[in-house]
Amino acid sequence: MGKRSEFEREKLDFYPTPYEAVLPLLPYLPEGTRFCEPCAGDGALISHLERHGHICCAAYDVAPQGEGIHQHDASWLMEGDLHRADAIITNPPWDRTPLHQIIERCARLRPTWLLFDADWAHTRQAAPMLDICSHIIAIGRVKWIAGTEGAGKDNSCWYRFDAKHKGPTEFIGRK
Repeated sequence: MGKRSEFEREKLDFYPTPYEAVLPLLPYLPEGTRFCEPCAGDGALISHLERHGHICCAAYDVAPQGEGIHQHDASWLMEGDLHRADAIITNPPWDRTPLHQIIERCARLRPTWLLFDADWAHTRQAAPMLDICSHIIAIGRVKWIAGTEGAGKDNSCWYRFDAKHKGPTEFIGRK
């Protein structure tokens, strides 16, 4: 979980994406976006996006926990795995090693929306990847663990990466 959390981290960073975390992303997705979800877990993010008319073309996870989700590591995603998706949309592990591998791999394949901590954008390790980051959408704190009293202790953002992006990153504040 976050760096200030007293909760023990879930194995493989499995935290189902809450519906409220998806709402700020929706205005930035073209109607009927066909997407690949490479860190699908139990399929929560897929359900939220499909509820709004988007279409999941492929779903993967290193440890699938839902119907129709195939075992595959997002760090090794290939063109053929996308099944004609327009975009890649996922809530990846926040551990920096797999996160950076996923950013580098996926941004070369399709525009990629990733949900992770806001602090990342302010680190030295983020600097080389910000060149391919076209958008950052602030969403604030997310309640990751159902049944707990409050939200997480770290702010989160949706980041859009695209290897074809040229120019500055657009920051979209909370609404």
